[in-house]
Amino acid sequence: MEKLDLRKELKYLYAPSAKKVEVVDVPELQFAMIDGQIEPGQMPGASPAFEAAVGALYGISYRLKFMSKLRADNPVDYKVMGLEGLWWIEEGEFDITQPGNWHWTLLIVQPAHVTPAMFVDAQAELREKRPNPAIDQLRLAPFHEGLCMQVMHLGPYADEPQTVARMKEFAQAHNYEPAGKHHEIYLGDPLRSAPHQLKTILRQPVRPVEA
Repeated sequence: MEKLDLRKELKYLYAPSAKKVEVVDVPELQFAMIDGQIEPGQMPGASPAFEAAVGALYGISYRLKFMSKLRADNPVDYKVMGLEGLWWIEEGEFDITQPGNWHWTLLIVQPAHVTPAMFVDAQAELREKRPNPAIDQLRLAPFHEGLCMQVMHLGPYADEPQTVARMKEFAQAHNYEPAGKHHEIYLGDPLRSAPHQLKTILRQPVRPVEA
């Protein structure tokens, strides 16, 4: 049986330094995705919609892993990747210190051999075994982020603004400007991990500032 280690293959994207901001060129990858919005007055950790979406994403990701491992032809075993989130607001500039009407797309990387047909079958199995209205909102799609700056944030989400400020200073010093949605990659379960144990990759698409 073939064994696939996406975390090792994509180490340059998923194990950045916490000491310095780095620039990476993120290739097109395949993701299970789901869109949503934080309810008024809620933080992500207390949002029912967010919790349901996380459950659906992990559910289909593990279902696809088992389907891949147990298939008769060319079985492949692999570790499920971690949860990621794109965050934005519809109007104005996204501000991580202002958790108002945040919109999100939650994602988990899927191996290239996972097909749309496998995804549909996994959705059907998941609906039957672990009913969740968010399952119907899942989709399998490519996502090409391109040029980004990123850094590892250690500790509570409440302290992220300090790390974001470091990223902004880096961008200004190297003549970059934001060119996409604020991206967080959660190395652990954001609904279960203790705040001081959290590790979160902060990623921001950028483009060179034209002279």
